Amino acid sequence: VQLQASGGGLVRAGDSLRLSCAISGRTFSTHSMAWFRQALGKEREFVGRINWSGGHTYYANAVKGRFTVSRNNAKNTVYLQMNSLKPEDTALYYCAADTGTRSILSEMRNPSAYDSWGQGTLVTVSS
Repeated sequence: VQLQASGGGLVRAGDSLRLSCAISGRTFSTHSMAWFRQALGKEREFVGRINWSGGHTYYANAVKGRFTVSRNNAKNTVYLQMNSLKPEDTALYYCAADTGTRSILSEMRNPSAYDSWGQGTLVTVSS
């Protein structure tokens, strides 16, 4: 599985942005997908996750109510809609694929649970 993230850019606080992650591979529809982010000098952190069908989503507290993860299995694409952006959302955003089935949130938030990663797309939010 190969992942290609796109859609990052420079925006102002309060603006919205939508990231996309295109996935190659015939088994995309069976993978859970997630978004992580890594700010300069900080560890990679979990942002949100969506299960294979799109019926279940999970979010970090820092983005809950502002960010939405969705997917279109027909287009092999997962999205991250980011609204009400804040300067602290500035980071390199990565999409990741998980071939496993997980029911524990701490596992879902762990980068080591994910098999494949995209190259990252930079989001910069100015104040």
